[in-house]
Amino acid sequence: MKTMMKKHSFLSLLILVLLSAAIALSVTSCKDDAPEVAEKSFTVEVTGVSGEVKTFTVKTDKENVGDALVEEGLIKGEDGTYGWFITTVDGEYHKYEEDGKYWAFYIDGEYAMTGVSQTEITDGAVYAFKAE
Repeated sequence: MKTMMKKHSFLSLLILVLLSAAIALSVTSCKDDAPEVAEKSFTVEVTGVSGEVKTFTVKTDKENVGDALVEEGLIKGEDGTYGWFITTVDGEYHKYEEDGKYWAFYIDGEYAMTGVSQTEITDGAVYAFKAE
């Protein structure tokens, strides 16, 4: 009788340990599946040649504005003499040599003194592109 009780106690303990391990593993794997929370958020205003203004909210973990906007598919460009030269914003293409217009870059309403690839993201900032 004592031997049978010992076996039941051992089996109960073994089952309890195995269930605890399974629960711990499932909780850990759930945490890994959770999406990463973006570290920064900012607004982008785009004013095309028509004068229409479109506003976008970007959430990212990137360090600079250019990388975040390329990742979002909002801008395209090419390497230029002074850094990255933006040619397309929200699907609208301009290149000064071809149509006399370019994409001006603004930070919180002021003409930017840095290019998009050199501009570190400030959480809550408003970045703007205007076809000029």
